Formats: sequence, structure tokens, C-alpha cells
Amino acid sequence: MRQIKHPNMDQVELTDIMYALSDPTRLEIVGRLANAGRKLTCGELDLNRPKSSMSHHFKILRAAGLVETLIEGTEHMNALRVDEIEQKFPGVLQSVLRALA
Repeated sequence: MRQIKHPNMDQVELTDIMYALSDPTRLEIVGRLANAGRKLTCGELDLNRPKSSMSHHFKILRAAGLVETLIEGTEHMNALRVDEIEQKFPGVLQSVLRALA
């Protein structure tokens, strides 16, 4: 099975993060991942939207450096890159997550 590409944190720009978080669906995905406190499968995050739409949203979240997707068997496991984002942009993701609460 193919490996999913993720940007290194030195490639991640704040504008990409803010763009990714500007969409309500992606914001909901980020909020659910944060609240879960664990990796979630794509199926657990489908939000009653078409699979193609969800794939697009995950692609943008990965490209922005917000989400890491690992393939475990037949499942795609998604996790927030909280520690890495916090190190590069202190307080940004935490502020967004507090606003969602």
C-alpha cells in the first residue's frame, strides 16, 4: 500500500494552517480529533459527507501540516500534529480549539 506524504514542519506556513481551518468541515474534523485525544479512522470522521469530499478535506489538512494520516492495515488513522504545530506556532492551534469549545 502507498505511503501518504506529509510536509516537514519547516515547510508548514501559518497561512496554510489558517486556510485549512477556514472551512467549517475541516474545522469540525480538527475539533473531533482534538476531543477524541486519539487517532481516528476516516470512517469515524465521515460527517455524513461523500467520501470524495472528505478525501479532499483530509488532503488539505495534511498539506497544511495539521493532520498526520497513517495507514494501519486497511484503515487510515488520523491524528492532529498538536505538539509540532505548538512548537512552530505557539498558541495558534490551542486558541482555535478553545474557540470551538
